[in-house]
Amino acid sequence: MKSLFKQIFRQIKKYDNIVIARHIGPDPDALGSQLALRDMIRELFDKKNVYALGNPASRFRHLGMLDKLEDNMSNTMLIVLDTPDIKRIDGVDLKDYDYIVKIDHHPFVEAYADIELIDDTASSTCQILLDMFLTLKFPISQSVAEKLYTGIVSDTDRFLHDYTSVNTFRLVTKLIEVTKLDFTKLYKPLYTRPIEEIKFQGYIYQNLTLTENGVAYIKIDEDLLKEYGVDSASPGNMINELKFVKDIVIWVFFSEDIKSNLIRANIRSNGPIINELAARFGGGGHKYASGARLTSWQQTDSLINELDKLSMEYKSNN
Repeated sequence: MKSLFKQIFRQIKKYDNIVIARHIGPDPDALGSQLALRDMIRELFDKKNVYALGNPASRFRHLGMLDKLEDNMSNTMLIVLDTPDIKRIDGVDLKDYDYIVKIDHHPFVEAYADIELIDDTASSTCQILLDMFLTLKFPISQSVAEKLYTGIVSDTDRFLHDYTSVNTFRLVTKLIEVTKLDFTKLYKPLYTRPIEEIKFQGYIYQNLTLTENGVAYIKIDEDLLKEYGVDSASPGNMINELKFVKDIVIWVFFSEDIKSNLIRANIRSNGPIINELAARFGGGGHKYASGARLTSWQQTDSLINELDKLSMEYKSNN
């Protein structure tokens, strides 16, 4: 891994223009890693033009602001974070760049970069970047430390997920030691929610459907989102709350996104591996935490049926 870190840094030093991208529908790990890497490069090389691109996520705007790209930039390097496949990259076209680096912690889907740094044992892309910064002995500012810690905490769901490792704790401990990070102050902006979302969460709990094989699901259309004053991303912010509910093996929230003309599917599992199935429905992710983007409510029924079969097979074998 150290050799890959050095290779990436050598390329960063070569290019005066660097664009950093990540996946559509960004979460705190995608945004945190993107903004932390941008800020780190700017701090190391104050004459480089470094841009973090993609659609913003208003819920996580406390992490920092994204950039607008200057026109007609040549000799530009692209770094794509937290994104295993081309179709999920937000806001850039690969053919516009002279050199491409991928840094990701998802299972491999497809190669699209000159350097592919993939560590699917890492809890998050922020963990990989933290490892790189510490290994290469970069000075880590408070701002960069806050973004990295937030991404790690969010993607591990406060260190609850099973891909939280000894290495995760070792790196986070080192980050706190080196930067004297006041990590407790980072939880409030990350987890504070409006009362509308709390009421909406109550509706979800009251109206979940549970199949005989332990698949819990709910379909949320645009009218319901408007009624509660929340957006299509809100259900995804609540999905992890069902992790410790007895009788639920797999759970999925479907929410209509009128602006994008699609239906978001947030899927979680307490045992069956779901990312391969999610990929068949235009998505992907981790073994036990994945998502998909569907084009019709008929597709949601098909996905529910496939998840139910997956859950039934899992229960019969365990």
